Amino acid sequence: MSRRFDKLDQIRHAALSSSAGGAVPGTPDDQDESQRTSSVPSTPNMAFVNNNNNNVRMASPAGRLEELKQKEAELAKQLAAVRMEKLSALRSKPLTIGIIGFGRFGQFIARTFAKHGRVVVTSRSDYTEVADAMGAKYVPLDDMTSFLQEDLDVVILATSIVSFESTVQKLVPSLKKYVESGNKGPLVVDVLSVKEHARQIMLEKLPEECDILCTHPMFGPDSGKNGWHNLNFVYEKTRVDKVVFDHDERLDNHENDTDTFRDNSGTLHSIHEDNEAHIEAMDRIERFLSIWEEEGCRMVPMSCKSHDEYAANSQFITHLMGRILGAQGLSKTPIDTKGFESVLKLIDSTTADSFDLFYGLYKYNQKNSLHTIKQLQAAMEDVVENLQLLEQEDMKKQQRIHQQPKK
Repeated sequence: MSRRFDKLDQIRHAALSSSAGGAVPGTPDDQDESQRTSSVPSTPNMAFVNNNNNNVRMASPAGRLEELKQKEAELAKQLAAVRMEKLSALRSKPLTIGIIGFGRFGQFIARTFAKHGRVVVTSRSDYTEVADAMGAKYVPLDDMTSFLQEDLDVVILATSIVSFESTVQKLVPSLKKYVESGNKGPLVVDVLSVKEHARQIMLEKLPEECDILCTHPMFGPDSGKNGWHNLNFVYEKTRVDKVVFDHDERLDNHENDTDTFRDNSGTLHSIHEDNEAHIEAMDRIERFLSIWEEEGCRMVPMSCKSHDEYAANSQFITHLMGRILGAQGLSKTPIDTKGFESVLKLIDSTTADSFDLFYGLYKYNQKNSLHTIKQLQAAMEDVVENLQLLEQEDMKKQQRIHQQPKK
């Protein structure tokens, strides 16, 4: 049973490779050209080429295309059937999801989760009316015992990067009492924009009875206001049934579909470990991931380490450039080009987020973000130096022209 859950990541990786336009290892497109053409079955759709009086049989392009279309149709039918079966399983056993932090992002995801299960939220401010309007239940933040007693399958920590550690620290005492009372630990999920920081905090502080899933929805209330279809959702299965996945061995470069992995003590485990607790833990994780999948997200399994390396050269540099350009006081003019309009949109989208988010992207991924800043500084100096060199060459040309004797 757990084998089926683990294979889902293989399917997601194959879908990811396909959407990126790359061949999936193990498919015909990955084979050597000579292997593909050395043995051609006899079919009606064949063409013959005379090569030194020897008839060589070759597959007709039209016939090959028709064959691929048939395969494509069969796969689409199978995928539709699997999706319907998965959706049925998800609805037959809906999750109860708790959200700590009911600000703008917390409300954004709660609204969607309410379509798939029961949602309980908590926050410093009283959001009873907002929660009621979307079919969720509000519990005050200072009553964490009551929050946990809502029999939560999943607890999402929807806080800012800078307040994440303190939020976890405040949650731990109540969580420990809850588990020690004989209750099953919930799956704890973070949604931070930096991943190694969140991973380390949760592994260090949360009770081992709590499974951990590190995630980063690469979108928010603005970019996801019209739905989550084709928006990236990055995740790492960090701890399952008290076993910590070694992110270096198991998830780097999207390869989280190996059959074995080592925990932090170096012990080798099978992902198909045959015990009920493991099966239930994997089932809970897959049901949670399936919500994002059913909403159309592009599922990206990735280690926290790789995520932070990529994020510094994508998300952080986007915010950095937006802040730098915004600090110049740029504004609309009567002669704006499309390119400049894009610059203004970048400024608007990045400065709409709090400076705490930008600071968190820097501080809690500092090794990678500092490298990005240094690269940007070096690139800026290089561009300015090239401009100055060209200017000097132009001046020398003008001097030579003026020094030439007049005829």
